[in-house]
Amino acid sequence: MPVIICMLRGVNVGGHNKISMEILRELCSKLKLCDIQTYLQSGNAVFREERDLDGLSKRIQVAIERKLGFRPEVILRTVPELRDAIARNPFAKRRGLEPSKLAVTFLAADPGREARENVLKIKMDPEELRIDGREMYIYFPNGMGRPSFSWSVIERTLKVALTSRNWNTVAELLQIGESLEASR
Repeated sequence: MPVIICMLRGVNVGGHNKISMEILRELCSKLKLCDIQTYLQSGNAVFREERDLDGLSKRIQVAIERKLGFRPEVILRTVPELRDAIARNPFAKRRGLEPSKLAVTFLAADPGREARENVLKIKMDPEELRIDGREMYIYFPNGMGRPSFSWSVIERTLKVALTSRNWNTVAELLQIGESLEASR
């Protein structure tokens, strides 16, 4: 039974699309997901899924919409996929990098070569962006609060749904997922 990391996009930000982690756990439980754990208030859940993973994002979206009246994007990764995303961090060998200033943006699908090339043309200075498959890695030397770029431009360029997590959160989600895997 695979362990899945679930990341909701745009929940509990600025008072919009509010969902408590208790309600998220309840909704996941009603979908017959197992061993559900949530992390932070930003819409992160880790669980086991024994059924087919196809359509799981949509099932979670529909459950949230029915209960709360909004439909967030739901991005899923298996533990091996998240481990691989961490291993591919293009900034990993850089000295002096502050993990709290590094974000991984998870894409719902691979946007394709052309879209990846186009997003790299967007003016980002002083931020640095690298993209690899379904993950973007962005280093924010001045912090994530006020980036020099527009997230909506990035999303329009890629033409896929996305959600970002800072490096510390990504590492913690992997740790939770690996602990759940080890507890089989």
